Amino acid sequence: MAKKDLNAKSENGARNQVSAQPRLHQSAPEIQAYGTVSHMLPLDLEEPVRLEMTEQLNLLLADTMTLRDLYKKSHWQVAGPTFYQLHLLFDKHYGEQSEIVDTIAERIQLLGGVSIAMAADVAETTRIERPPRGREEVPVQISRLLDAHQIIIGHCRKLAGLADELGDDGTNDLVVSDVLRANELQVWFLSEHLVDAPLVHAEQPRLRTAG
Repeated sequence: MAKKDLNAKSENGARNQVSAQPRLHQSAPEIQAYGTVSHMLPLDLEEPVRLEMTEQLNLLLADTMTLRDLYKKSHWQVAGPTFYQLHLLFDKHYGEQSEIVDTIAERIQLLGGVSIAMAADVAETTRIERPPRGREEVPVQISRLLDAHQIIIGHCRKLAGLADELGDDGTNDLVVSDVLRANELQVWFLSEHLVDAPLVHAEQPRLRTAG
């Protein structure tokens, strides 16, 4: 065997050897661009439908990720006499929104799309107003959360109707069962904290004076 062939064989063997050395700083082109759908799974949904659904679901995902993080911010920064109750409630809602985030993202991937993921991309996409970095009063925190919920709920109603119209029953079910209902329930829990009701002494009815 020629020396050149032996050297080539030796190099190939070295390349194929298992090594404990990590292969660092690797890079390569994207395997799928954002805003596209790939692979024709047997879903009985045409590409235009999947494109529309993944686009709308990514908007919903960006808003849901923003609401999730808004709950964590409120959980950390809440202050005042209701600190303990709201500290726990905000964290509970954060956990529930985190589950919704995964559910939406998985649906996007299932439809052949690419789910939005990074904070910078979410910030560019979300329709929820960005809060200040500092602490806010409890009524402002709750109002901000309710405004975010309203954006998501409004989108859910439109998206559910669109998914039904396009024949995407899976997305329709996800939006209604997993996203809309959870957000409606959280809105109820939040809004009751803004009722201006007496805490200790009931308000006495005012006596009418004779005219």
